[in-house]
Amino acid sequence: MTGRATRLEWLTFFALGFMWGSSYLFIKIAVDSFGTFTLIALRLLIGAAFLWVAFRLNGTSLPRERRIYGHLIVMALINITIPFGLITWAEQSVDSALAAILNATVPLFVIVIAPMFLPDEPIRLNGVVGLAVGFIGVVLLVSPGLVNATGDLAGSVALIGSSLAYALGNVYNRRNVRGLPPLVPAVFQVTFALVIVSVLALVLERPWETAHPDAGAWFSVVWLGIFGSGLAYVLYFRLLGRWGATRTALVAYLLPVYGIVLGFLVLQEHVDVTLILGTALVIAGVALVNSPWGQRRLFGSAAPVPPVETA
Repeated sequence: MTGRATRLEWLTFFALGFMWGSSYLFIKIAVDSFGTFTLIALRLLIGAAFLWVAFRLNGTSLPRERRIYGHLIVMALINITIPFGLITWAEQSVDSALAAILNATVPLFVIVIAPMFLPDEPIRLNGVVGLAVGFIGVVLLVSPGLVNATGDLAGSVALIGSSLAYALGNVYNRRNVRGLPPLVPAVFQVTFALVIVSVLALVLERPWETAHPDAGAWFSVVWLGIFGSGLAYVLYFRLLGRWGATRTALVAYLLPVYGIVLGFLVLQEHVDVTLILGTALVIAGVALVNSPWGQRRLFGSAAPVPPVETA
């Protein structure tokens, strides 16, 4: 954290939350028209083009060490390919609002995973309490799927799996891909993921036969590519450089808010007491993880919680 935030930084923060939070809505709109992997490939294609232009305009140098590219391929798998695939598949049966809420749990997974691989990432008292509160919220959110529909439950589990993948990606990034200019991991993760997902789309979905997009689906793809996978990364790394990891991670609080509002306004998704209460508990859990309260270490050394990645 670097002093008092400027008005432009706050605008960047809320814009970033909107870009990531709205992604769940546009995934919901487009997934049935394109299919899981085809939709991801198209958004990554647009996102990669956007990021390569930003990369060249910024004059960033390519990494010289070969091992870095290996780490970036791993990051492309666990930070983009797997979570994007799980989220997009899940939204065929789960509301976009619930997808946004469950993906806000990434910091809760990070506090459990980080101490296993990063000696300077402690488990603190506030983290344990936040994890417990957030877990209760997740149970409330997922519980309707236990009695209503197997598809809803499977989709919810897939969304939790995507949050786990993002958390692993955060920890892997901190352990193996530190010290690079911010645009380097962004552009190469998206590019490598594009290659992987494109192969899956061509082999498994044969989009030239199965895709049937309308104007809304195409608009969604363009939005996801430019804003959800391109500009959002530029804003994220810009904010990360000014605010630091922990403060920037607070963007996770905005995802459920945007997700619920947009899902209700655009798709008329149902909002009930269980959804609101579960969301409040998830946000409270993430807030506790990032709060200065209860910083006593229970295990490990000391370091901030890694930043959040999202769809």
